[in-house]
Formats: sequence, structure tokens, C-alpha cells
Amino acid sequence: MVPLSIVVDSSSNLDAIRAQLKNIFELHFYTLDQLESINPERDVVFDIDILAHSNFIFDIREWLARRPKKGVKVVFAADQASWHARAQAAALGASGVCNRPLNGLALMTMLLGDFNPLKDNNFPPTLRSDPAVGSTLDALENIFLSAHLGNPIDFEMVHLAGRMLIRYIADTGAASWIDVVRRHHSRTYQHSLLVAGIIVAFAQYLRISEEDQQRLSFAAMLHDIGKARVPVSILEKPSELDKDEIELMRKHPEYGFEALASEMRVAKDVRDMVVHHHEYLDGSGYPHHLKARQIPDFVRVVTICDIFGALIERRAYKKALSCAHAYSMLLNMGPKLDPDLRREFHFVTDLHLS
Repeated sequence: MVPLSIVVDSSSNLDAIRAQLKNIFELHFYTLDQLESINPERDVVFDIDILAHSNFIFDIREWLARRPKKGVKVVFAADQASWHARAQAAALGASGVCNRPLNGLALMTMLLGDFNPLKDNNFPPTLRSDPAVGSTLDALENIFLSAHLGNPIDFEMVHLAGRMLIRYIADTGAASWIDVVRRHHSRTYQHSLLVAGIIVAFAQYLRISEEDQQRLSFAAMLHDIGKARVPVSILEKPSELDKDEIELMRKHPEYGFEALASEMRVAKDVRDMVVHHHEYLDGSGYPHHLKARQIPDFVRVVTICDIFGALIERRAYKKALSCAHAYSMLLNMGPKLDPDLRREFHFVTDLHLS
């Protein structure tokens, strides 16, 4: 993660700052009398009432004069209506001024540019211009970025994307969807996109009602929201995870449940799919080691599609499996998966992917 030093004059808002920035920055907090302890090669944010600390102005100016200029940003936070504070920050040589209280998105944009840690700026524009692909990507970006920053999710955007995806799969098929979304460089987005398309295709194969297809597609796009609390360095690691990283990654269902627990617009069955999609019928899954009848049918559907999506996705350290090979691995999981749903899932072996 990117190191960031934050100078504060009050400890009352530290929790709020951490909540917005902890998954992106390695945070180091200081008070004004600790200026000399700040690493001058890191970006710095002065979240202080600069007008109330006139006795430190000389010290701040001296410290700024000694810092390396190239590539190091120093941002001051000031009340929006205080032109005097903004003028003082500019006179000190600030790289920029943002509003108090700190807004995570505004600050990250100022420091890192157009921020989205999983966004793929190289994803072919012609593919993104497709209404279903574009709307689903927009919805996922909103989900993950909102979860990063603790902002409200645009659920209308997510529902619209689900409707567009259902229409795409019905008209074009799952193979086309999989071929397109496997071109996304982000492992996290690629997986969520794959799982969403596979779930909808399976639901249509089972002749599930469109209302339930919508519920499943909605849950599919939200199912990994908890990964927003996992460092990007782990999510996008170009090699296999070590033991500690796996342990942290396995917390994402619970993180996802926490992110949605107080959201009344998300139904209980959707929250169940988010928190329990890694549970197995034999009790060997996580996080709650549920067994058999404790696991609802829709959760079982998501689990099968989630595993299959992981097997066929493209990663830097392993080749994507063919659909037939991936399905054979599902068969080898024995009592962990619903036998009836797994038998019906054989439809994926007819998908021919490039």
C-alpha cells in the first residue's frame, strides 16, 4: 500500500479517516510538534485548522522548504468557506487544498489521480461500450469504490446492470460473456463479472423466473463486496497467496456481510448469498461451517458458480481451465456441493471458449 503521513490537531476524527483510507494507504499519524519525525519522501496531508495554529506556521514553512520537491505532495485540508485558510496554505507552498472534513475520494483523486485500484483503463473501449458490459462494469466499480470509502452504493445502478446482463445472456449466451470479461486485467473484477454471467446463464438453463434471475444477478455482483476491505496488493497478487494472505482473504464473506448488514434495501437472502457462498454441505466451508439444510438453495447455486468462475478465470500464475475440465473438478468435490444442482450444471460443458 502507498504510505501516507497525516498531521492532525485532534484525535476525534481518526477513526473516520482510517475507515475511508486504510485499504489504500499505509497511514502514519502525527501531531504538529512531531514534524521532524515525518518522512520527507512521503505525501503528507495537514488535516489541521491552520489559522488556529499560527505559532506553528514558521515550523511548517521550514519543514516544507526542506522536503524533496519531485513527486512529493503536501495537501492541506481547510474549511470550504475559509478563503483565508486556503490562501495561507497556498502561501506555504501546498500542492493542493481539499475540504475539511476529509473526503476519501477527493483526497485519493488529488494524490493518486483518477482513483480506482481495480479499474482497467486498457479494457477495450469497444467492449465496454456494449450496454450490458458497460453497465455491469460501472455497477461493480461503484460497489467496490463505495465500499472502500464507506459511501452509499448506487443500488439502482446495480439493479439496472442485472437487467442488462439477463438480456445479454438470453440473447448472446454465456460463452460470449465469458470471452469478453476474461479480457479485464483485474482478477477481482474478472471474477465478479464471470460469476454474475455464469449465475444468470445457469438460472436461465434451470428456467428460474426472471424475478429470481434478477435477485441472483444482484447477489452475484455484491457477493465479493467484502474484498473491498482486503488490500489490493493481496487481491491482485500475481502469484499464489501465502498462509497469512489466505487467512485474510477468507474473511471477505464476513466483511461483505458487515458492509450490507444495516442496508435495508438488501434482502436477507441476498445477504445470505454474500456471507455464505464459501460454505459446503459437509460443513468444511467458511466462515460458519454450515451443513446441508442450513444452506439455502440460492446460496448453493452461487457456490457452484463461484467455484467454476475461479477455475476458468485467467490469472498471471495459472492457465484458465476449459469448461469440461473445470466441471470435472466440481464432480471431484463430492459431498461438498449440492448433487442435483451440480448434475444440472453440466450445461457448461457445452460452452466453447476462445
